[in-house]
Amino acid sequence: MGCLNDRAYNIMRAEVNKCAEAEGLAGPVQKQIIMRRLDKMRSQKTDNFAQEEDLRQTVKDIFPEFSEKVIKDAAKVNHPPNLLEQSWGCFTLISGLTLGGLGFMWFVNLPYPMIRGPVSKTAPLLLFPSYLSMDYNYRQAIVMSEQADQLINKATAEADFDLGAEKAQKAQKHLDELPVWFLGYYPQIYCSLFRCTWRFTLDEFKSVREKIGRMDAQIFQQKNAFRQLNQAETSLNTSKQQYQQAKNALERQQATSDWQGAIDSLSQIPEETLAGKISHKKVDIARRDFQQVGGIATGNQLTDNLIEAAKEFAMSASVMSQNPPHPAEKWEEIMNLWQEAINRLQDVKLGSPGYLESQTKLAQYKTNLATVKVRLKAEKESVEAFKRAKTSLTYLQRYVKESQGNSGDYLSKLQEIINELEQVKQGTTVYPEAQKWLASARQKLQ
Repeated sequence: MGCLNDRAYNIMRAEVNKCAEAEGLAGPVQKQIIMRRLDKMRSQKTDNFAQEEDLRQTVKDIFPEFSEKVIKDAAKVNHPPNLLEQSWGCFTLISGLTLGGLGFMWFVNLPYPMIRGPVSKTAPLLLFPSYLSMDYNYRQAIVMSEQADQLINKATAEADFDLGAEKAQKAQKHLDELPVWFLGYYPQIYCSLFRCTWRFTLDEFKSVREKIGRMDAQIFQQKNAFRQLNQAETSLNTSKQQYQQAKNALERQQATSDWQGAIDSLSQIPEETLAGKISHKKVDIARRDFQQVGGIATGNQLTDNLIEAAKEFAMSASVMSQNPPHPAEKWEEIMNLWQEAINRLQDVKLGSPGYLESQTKLAQYKTNLATVKVRLKAEKESVEAFKRAKTSLTYLQRYVKESQGNSGDYLSKLQEIINELEQVKQGTTVYPEAQKWLASARQKLQ
C-alpha cells in the first residue's frame, strides 16, 4: 500500500466526517478506525502513492456508502508534487514574505509620531520612503512657491494671476504633505547617500506657509480688482452705446447718468493692483470722451427741452379736445395750444440729435391743428346759420299774425328757414337743436 499526501488526506477526512455523522452513535468509533488507517498511509515513507483501489479498500469495509467521487478526487491529487507546484509554492512563499515586508514598511512609515519617532531613532533606514517623500515635497513646495511669487508680483496680465494661483495651490498641497512633527530632524544616513542640501526647520515651514497665505490674499485682491475692472468697462461701453442709440431725452439722460457711474467705478479700483494701474489710464480716456460729449449734450438738452415743451402743449390740447362738440371759444384755445407746440418744434435746428423726432411730431401736430381749424370753422358757420334760422323764424311768426295767412309767402319763408338749418353741420354744439327745428319745419312744409 502506498503513501497519502496532504491534499488527498484532507479530501478523504472531510468525507469521513460526513459518514461518521450519518452513522449516529457508532460513527465516532468507525471514524477513529478510518482516520488511523489514513494517518498510517500518510506517515509511510515510500515513493509509491496510494491509488484509487487502495483508498477504496481503506474505507469501504467500514463505510460502504463512502462517496466514489471523493475516492476518485483524492486518488487524482495523490501524487508527488511536480515542478509547477513546487515553483508555485516558492512563489507563494516569496510573495507572502514580500507583502509582509511591504506591509511592515507601510506600517512603520505611517505619518504618526508614536510610530515614526521610535523608528527614526532605532532603525532610520526603514523610513527611507518617508525621506524620499519629504525630500520631494519640500523641493516642490519651495519651487512652486517661488514660481507663484514671480507670477503674482511681476504680473503683466490677468492670466498671470490665474497661473500664480495654480502654482500657489500646488505649493500648499506639497507643504501639507510634509510631516510637521518631523521638523528640525535631519536624516543623516539618507542625506549622506543623496546629498541633501536642506534642513527643514519650523521657522522655514512657517515662513513658506505665511508666504503662500500672503499670495492667496494678493490673488484674491487682484482677481477682485479685475472683476471690478471688467464690470466697469462693460458698463462704460454699454452706456456709450445706449447714449448713441437714445431716441428721446429720457433715454439720453439715463445713458449719461450710467456713463458717469461707470467712470466713477473705474476710478474706485485700488491703485496698488494691476487692474487699478490699467484702470487709471482708462479713466483719463473715459473722462476726456465724456467731456467731449458734454458740448453735444448741451445742444441735446436744448433740443430735448423744446421737444418736451411741445409735448406738454400737445398733451394739453389733446385733453381739451376730448368729448366734443365744443364751442368756438374752446376750439380757439385748443388751436392756440397746437400752434404753441408747433412753434417749439420749429425752433429745433437742423442737425440736432432730436431733429428727426421733432419733424415727426411737427407733421403730426400740424395735422391735428388743421383738424381743429376745420372743426372751429364748422362750429362758427353752424352757429351763424342757426342764428339766421332763428331770426327768420321770428320774422315768419310776426308775418303770419299781420298778413292773416298768405300761403305763398309763408311757404317761401319756411323754405328759407329749412335751408339755413340744413347748413348746420354734424358735430357742432347747435346740431342737435337744429335737427329738431329742421324736422318740425319740414313737417309744416308738407
